[in-house]
Amino acid sequence: MEPDAVTRTTLADVAARAGVSPSTASLAFSGSGPVSDATKERVLAAASELGYAGPDPRARSLRRGRSGIVGVVLEERVRAAFLDPVKIQMLDGITEGIAPLGAGLLLLTDTGEPGEHAVSIESAPVDAVVLIGCSPRLGVSIEALRRRGIPAVAIEGATGEDIPEISIDNRQATRRGAEYLRELGHADVAIVTLPLDAGRTRGPLTEALLQAGTNTTALERLAGAREVFPAATGRVAGASSIEQGLEAARALLTDAAGRPTAIIAQSDLLAAGVIQAAEELGLHVPGDLSVLGFDGIRVDGLQHDLTTLAQPSVAKGRAAGEAVVQLLSGEPPESRCFTSTLHVGDTTASPGVVRLRR
Repeated sequence: MEPDAVTRTTLADVAARAGVSPSTASLAFSGSGPVSDATKERVLAAASELGYAGPDPRARSLRRGRSGIVGVVLEERVRAAFLDPVKIQMLDGITEGIAPLGAGLLLLTDTGEPGEHAVSIESAPVDAVVLIGCSPRLGVSIEALRRRGIPAVAIEGATGEDIPEISIDNRQATRRGAEYLRELGHADVAIVTLPLDAGRTRGPLTEALLQAGTNTTALERLAGAREVFPAATGRVAGASSIEQGLEAARALLTDAAGRPTAIIAQSDLLAAGVIQAAEELGLHVPGDLSVLGFDGIRVDGLQHDLTTLAQPSVAKGRAAGEAVVQLLSGEPPESRCFTSTLHVGDTTASPGVVRLRR
């Protein structure tokens, strides 16, 4: 199709191709009315065939110009996100970063569940979007935003050259933590990973799951650990939560094949669940089991000073917000990569060495 033909395509053309009324096509794009999933899919397919990107989201504003809203996409339900201090710190940073715009934040979720919200990433009236979190659905979100022509910034994840990324040294940081465990004398190490695929499959860390993995953050952290412990196996969690860490660690610590002397958890919340599982089984941390986390947050109820890779979550969010400001002013922002630091607490020790809790 010629470029000038694409620009002349209207919503009425899409409606005719899909065999629906223009009003139904409009509702399919806005997500604000009773349109079946099948009809919505038919309208979006017709739009894709005709090269129609959808109605300008800013047209919903009472005046021409911007909506004054920056969207933030979370890969889990909002309630779950607010239980994660890392997400809260990044939201604080984003708010600071977009302050010059005088814009508000609109939280959107993209869990992959059909019909989860009337206002979604495909219909929200936003000027720009920040994709936040270690999401295995990042590619799906980016595709929707590109289709709508909405500028975006991603906090972690492989985005392509046209979308700036605010990241941390996931692979190098995890390697540093793994090297520390090796220096302590650990050789039998297991890993509890963040979700790897869009379906959030839980269970043993298998080659099939790795091949299907789309969560760049989890894959990079796993690669860093395996640079030091090539044969390390483990479990894949369905979310970054204490409950998921508890479930994974129970399986690892009761495995008939043998108990690891150390577990690398890909988040501090997962690490807290690992510690809880160990204590339930009568194991001493770090005497019987060393635990390494990732994030550098305070976990409510955790009595240990967790050994972890501390990341600058607020600074990451602020950098993403600043990138949004640059995008909306016509300046091309550059991607940035922050560095994590190893914090040595009281959850790691040489195998068999018992420390007194502080």
